[in-house]
Amino acid sequence: MRRPVALRLCATLATAALAATTGVLVAMPSASAAATGSATGYATQNGGTTGGAGGQTVRATTGTAIHAALCGRASASTPIVIEVEGTINHANTDKVSGASCNTAAGVIELKQISNVTLVGVGSGAVFDQLGIHIRESSNIIIQNVTVKNVKKSGSPISNGGDAIGMETNVRNVWVDHASLEASGGESAGFDGLFDMKDNTQYVTLSYSTLRNSGRGGLIGSSETELSNSFITFHHNLYENIDSRAPLLRGGTAHIYNNYYVKLNESGINSRAGAHAKVDNNYFKDSKDVLGTFYTSAAGYWQVAGNIFDNVTWSSPGTDNNPAGPDVKSTATVSVPYSFSLDAATCVPDVVTQTAGANKGLKVSNGTCTPQTPSPTPTTPTSSPTTTPTSSPTSTPTQPGGTNLSIGAGADGSSKAAGTSYGNVKDGNLSTFWSPAGATGSVSVKWSSPTAVAGLNIREAAGSAGSIGSWRVLNGDTGAVLTSGSGAGAITVPRTSLSKITFEITSSTGTPKVAEFETYAG
Repeated sequence: MRRPVALRLCATLATAALAATTGVLVAMPSASAAATGSATGYATQNGGTTGGAGGQTVRATTGTAIHAALCGRASASTPIVIEVEGTINHANTDKVSGASCNTAAGVIELKQISNVTLVGVGSGAVFDQLGIHIRESSNIIIQNVTVKNVKKSGSPISNGGDAIGMETNVRNVWVDHASLEASGGESAGFDGLFDMKDNTQYVTLSYSTLRNSGRGGLIGSSETELSNSFITFHHNLYENIDSRAPLLRGGTAHIYNNYYVKLNESGINSRAGAHAKVDNNYFKDSKDVLGTFYTSAAGYWQVAGNIFDNVTWSSPGTDNNPAGPDVKSTATVSVPYSFSLDAATCVPDVVTQTAGANKGLKVSNGTCTPQTPSPTPTTPTSSPTTTPTSSPTSTPTQPGGTNLSIGAGADGSSKAAGTSYGNVKDGNLSTFWSPAGATGSVSVKWSSPTAVAGLNIREAAGSAGSIGSWRVLNGDTGAVLTSGSGAGAITVPRTSLSKITFEITSSTGTPKVAEFETYAG
């Protein structure tokens, strides 16, 4: 990565004082890259993930400086690149206040913000016993950092014991070339290395190491918390992990070209209807590397090209369904983006050379040969957005035929008190679903793929016109089928899917969806 040739302190006394007290050096926008390379996997969807590209670049050597950089922006969405060097710990991480931030002491708090890159530079960035917490935020890049020994009990504690944790309406996060480490399991005070819960979507973890932990990471905090989805894991090293590599409750994950060594109890744990696409991974000296474990709520997987080297399997039971020893697909899982697969035979070598912080940010393009990527331009070619990507060119006619939603299942991102997801498919216009806030999503789902070409969104009495912009998503892949504004009939490309999602991205008043009707034509 190119560095600014010189750092110019702003001429104001306030900025000088900031540098003196917090350890942040402020640089004017420069030609330095926001991050090396560009996002991959599901982080490329939903508008993409570019972090702070195009914004000001600052250098921070303390946790307080990171918070000060966030709080010094014009708004909570003003792009910023924070280059971090040195050791960040409890002693140098204080709360900083401001209109563009919401920080706390003892944790790196990326809360209620967007368009931020946090990248390790120089001699490296080490977050020592200090976690990174992402909450109610979007378009975040974390690259080339080490996060180690974060505790949830004992002393000191940080971020609930997670090295990197995401929760509550998080969208578009790319974590790349990170080293995430613990020194034991829950009994020693540690929790997960990479956790996602409470409606976290469109996340990629790439070229990272996860080591020496009882828990690699989870997606979804319970069997009923199924709002998390569209996560990609590729070219990561999981080493000496007891379980959760990852634990997936509901949703869709793409897991490819990862190197697993010494998974002690279980590995990829697909549960509660989750779908995992598992391609060209290398599993070595491990136990129960894929299946549904510790629950009777089944999950599913599609497998291809994986190598199982000295892997042992337990016997099936009521709450234990290992995929092996005869590993076969139990579902078909598609993804909406392109990717290049390294052969599983070379995964140990490629991942060992590329994964983790301070490895030169090397990547592979499917040729089994590590290479250094070109820097990403500061000015992004497109900005992430939740604004609809297209609008119907004409008003669709009311669809006819059988309403496929009747008798189907339903779930969503959140629901207001007194409302239910099931109300949108009960045929009763007097019951309805509302999100917990001004935006949110509700889905209709089936036990097997169902062809859908038309929808009808019916608002509850007294709420007409409250729905603003929206998107319709293929719930299996995360692909946007169409978008627009206002309730009523909607035409989508005829698609065979098991789940379809109506996502409200803006509203006036309180949106109330009485019926989410689906039709084959």
